[in-house]
Amino acid sequence: MIKSTEAMGHENITEFILLGLFSDEDEKVACFVVFSLCYIAILLGNLFILHTIRGSRLREQPMYFFLSYLSFMDVCFTSTVAPKLITDLLAQRKTISYNSCIAQMFYAHFFGATEIFILVAMAYDRYAAICRPLHYMVIMRRQVCYVLVMASVLGAFIHSVLQVLIIIELPFCGPNQIDHYFCDIFPLLKLACTDTSLLVIVIISTTGVLSILTFVALVISYIIILSTLRTRSGEGCHKALSTCGSHITVVFMFFLPLIFTYVPMADSVSNDKVFALFYTMIAPMFNPVIYTLRNSDMKNAMRKMWCRDTRFEGK
Repeated sequence: MIKSTEAMGHENITEFILLGLFSDEDEKVACFVVFSLCYIAILLGNLFILHTIRGSRLREQPMYFFLSYLSFMDVCFTSTVAPKLITDLLAQRKTISYNSCIAQMFYAHFFGATEIFILVAMAYDRYAAICRPLHYMVIMRRQVCYVLVMASVLGAFIHSVLQVLIIIELPFCGPNQIDHYFCDIFPLLKLACTDTSLLVIVIISTTGVLSILTFVALVISYIIILSTLRTRSGEGCHKALSTCGSHITVVFMFFLPLIFTYVPMADSVSNDKVFALFYTMIAPMFNPVIYTLRNSDMKNAMRKMWCRDTRFEGK
């Protein structure tokens, strides 16, 4: 019995070639150094936040409970993409097997989507703290926090599985060069040996529109929070404004490049690569800075942790 091309799926393609960000050799060497330093900064910064929150009383507060998971997701998300990006900058042949490509796409979408849902949970936490202060401890009790994190993970898992199911059903029998630095759904759709225009519309109308709606909902929620804060005064108000300012900055840094990637205005893969660099490398690198420089609680907790660790080492 003769198998059709559709039935064979990816049988003719066993590996893909990632074209990466640059073709100039001098740029590759410079970027290898820069991205290596960025990746180290992402690991150290986010793991330090995680260590500080888990090792202090901040872990008892819902906001820092979510922030610890956000930092963990940043490390996982970037680690899905960055090591391959960095090593490929000096590699002669930048290949990735079909199975590894699918796995990378799954984990990138899984950790990225989990991060999005946790940002939503953090916005809900700030809304409850500022707009419903008398009921805050009931609304954001620890069981609710765990439910929100589990719901974030489950939602991200479903989203990622759907992305994988779309790709594994497609035949790949022709070119195997991915014009990107990691495996993502749009670059892979371009290589399929079938018409994928309907799938592109479906992805834009689901992932893209969901990203826009989530972003708009977050912006509206923070507008409501900020308008509530305008009627108050004192040190607590200033502290809340500072915290919300950090959250809003992170939301904009993460969502705007994501929206430009999954709601493409034109067929420009090079722009997609630049936008993807923002939410895979740049945003995770700045998150620890944003959440610590303007947050006195985090700075105090870090100072105490540092002094405690120093005394322990001294003994």
